[in-house]
Amino acid sequence: MTTIPLSSTKKGVISVTKIERPYGEDSAPVASVGISLSGNAENPEWKVHIPLDNLADVIKALQALQ
Repeated sequence: MTTIPLSSTKKGVISVTKIERPYGEDSAPVASVGISLSGNAENPEWKVHIPLDNLADVIKALQALQ
């Protein structure tokens, strides 16, 4: 897991990790991105799962925001 300090917070973190079988044995791997205002990367208040097949397009879309 990679953690990144969450800007404009005192303890917040962004966590990024790969989950191999998020929805059971036959499910495809995902990138899990979590946000924790309390700094608890293991139990974020918000999270999103991005299928690895979509990851390159999502990265491009995020980079276009800059």
